[in-house]
Amino acid sequence: MNITLEKYHGLGNDYLIFDPNKNECKLTEENIRLICNRNIGVGSDGLLVGPIIGKDKLEVKILNPDGSEAELSGNGVRIFGKYLKDAGYVQKNRFTIHTLSGEQTIQYLNEEGTKIKVSMGKLNFYSDQIPVTGPRREVLNETMMFGSIPYRVTCVNIGNPHCVIWLNDISKELVCKIGKHSEEAEYFPEKVNTELLRVIDRTNIEIEIYERGAGYTLASGTSGCAAAGAAYRMGLTDPKMYVHMPGGILEVELKEDGSVRMTGDVGYVGKFTLSYEMTEQVRSLQ
Repeated sequence: MNITLEKYHGLGNDYLIFDPNKNECKLTEENIRLICNRNIGVGSDGLLVGPIIGKDKLEVKILNPDGSEAELSGNGVRIFGKYLKDAGYVQKNRFTIHTLSGEQTIQYLNEEGTKIKVSMGKLNFYSDQIPVTGPRREVLNETMMFGSIPYRVTCVNIGNPHCVIWLNDISKELVCKIGKHSEEAEYFPEKVNTELLRVIDRTNIEIEIYERGAGYTLASGTSGCAAAGAAYRMGLTDPKMYVHMPGGILEVELKEDGSVRMTGDVGYVGKFTLSYEMTEQVRSLQ
């Protein structure tokens, strides 16, 4: 039986949908790496496995291209919401899905389902919840060493861990340089996503992103929410702002209780059926 995948992107952050209701293949770290490889596979920033249909709930598993499982992906959740509409799994304009980090609410803002608002949960700056090593405290504007260079960082959890570094000048090259050290630094027992933050004005920020398990990415929903939360907590912005990333712009709204709402677009790329040779190679890695 052939393996079929649907590909979408959220602001250039691309994911493949592996629907277990339409595929019989068992996924492993090895064949996930093969499928996500941009040279010899289909290529993507990750794999969304679902819907996993339970009693009164829909679940999705979010897998990084290295085969590890992520607690949450803002772009991934929006993409999965679009797939559920396209595939006929949902008819409501507002519903919830379950991820490893908990329950997320999805709302379609247009008939096509290409513009989606997601309730992302609450920001948490406490070290034991991010997690960050050391005594329990809010990790705000602390100094950490990455590659023997000190940086002032604010760390936050929004379903997954983030390290936000406020700088006047940011770039792809710099976030990759820092991210290679910060991702597996001893401060972060579960590794970390890294964002370089530049404040444009009170309602606009710019970020560059290095994702745990994926590397450099053009856009990330959780990264956008984490950076927005850090900027607001440091007094640099208003609670509603636009987050500019290389792949596009997210609208992020922060509530008084720490909860976050994120709005962004989703695009459909196409359906992929793996060749016989690729299917056999994927199956051989089960």
